[in-house]
Order: sequence, then structure tokens, then C-alpha cells
Amino acid sequence: MKFTIITLFEDALKPYLASSMMWKASEKGIAKFEFVNLRDFGLGPHKSVDDTPYGGGDGMLLRCEPVFSAIESIKKKDPSAKVILPTPVGETWSQVLARKFASEESSHYIILCPHYEGYDERILSLVDYKISLGKYILTGGELPALIIIDSVVRLLPGVLGGETSAEIESFSDGDNLEYPQYTKPADFRGMKVPDVLLSGNHGEIKKWRDEHASKHVL
Repeated sequence: MKFTIITLFEDALKPYLASSMMWKASEKGIAKFEFVNLRDFGLGPHKSVDDTPYGGGDGMLLRCEPVFSAIESIKKKDPSAKVILPTPVGETWSQVLARKFASEESSHYIILCPHYEGYDERILSLVDYKISLGKYILTGGELPALIIIDSVVRLLPGVLGGETSAEIESFSDGDNLEYPQYTKPADFRGMKVPDVLLSGNHGEIKKWRDEHASKHVL
């Protein structure tokens, strides 16, 4: 799977995508990350990518010309690529959506990272998926881009260690919460691991986990 990220702040993204599971996915050829600098498509001698909104108001908006040019330059090489825009008006991101993206036939996603006060509404004509991370506003689209990429890539076969690692975790089936988990020591400062988990009785362990999965509320 390939992600092409259109951004003004490439250096803010690279360290995360070059570490941990994202690095593993890249090294194994499971995922590929590329960057397009929106400034390269800017207008005039200062490579401007924004301007004031019609009708007045504070802040600056991303202009159509650089965004259209950047996306079209990518789609010229791969017309099948789908465009993702992090935006408050989008569908709320979830584990169900992450699974859908991970299993989609499309293997190339373009993520546009908006900045400033927002973007010219006409840019939406190029967007296939409008995604919201929740009811709050961030400075730019870089963090949403990382969240979307991470949550999708970790679901791709061969990225996580165990075969069922992504199947039994929280939200893997919509609103489910994963059962509580423990590791050594069995007794830490008087806080003990439930006896059933130490019993070796897999039937009872499964029963305990099933009973406690929905009760493990944050």
C-alpha cells in the first residue's frame, strides 16, 4: 500500500514514519510513504499557497491552484489513487473505517494536509474521502495523516507480530473493548493477576476474557 502525503511540513512526518511498525512495514515492502511539498506548486515568486477569504474574516485559506496542481501531478502517474482530506466535516474515523481502508482494492492513497484557517471549498471536488478525527481542531493535517496511516498500515498482513493481534483488540468489532491483560510479575505490590489466567485452563480463560471484555471500560 502506498501513501503520498501533500504537506508543507514534511519534516514533521518523516521521523514517525521511519520508526517502529511504520518503519517495519516500509522495510518489508508492505507500505510505502512518499511526500509532495505543496510549496512546489505555489504561485508567484514567493510560491504562495494561500490567500484571504472572499467575504472577509480572519485567517488564510489554501488556494485551489496549488492543491489541484499537486494532486493532478500525482494522479497523472496513478489515476487510480484516492484522495483523503482530514476535515471537521468528514466521517468520524474509527477502527471499522481503518479496516475498510486496509482491505480496499485501492492501494494508493493521497492525503492532503490542510493548514491555515482552512481550504477553498472547491478543493472538495477532488476528494474521495473526507475524514474527521473528532470534534476538535488541530493546527494542520499532519497529525490526522499520521493517525490515519498508522491505524491502516498496522492492519496490513505481516506488519504486526501475531496472526490475531489485530483481531482481538479494542474496537475490532465496532464498539467492543478488549479484555484486561497482565504480564509478569503475578503479584505486584499486592495487586495480583486473576487466578484463572494462571490456571492453564484455556476454556476458563476464554470464558473469563469474554465476560470481562465489555466491562473493561475506559
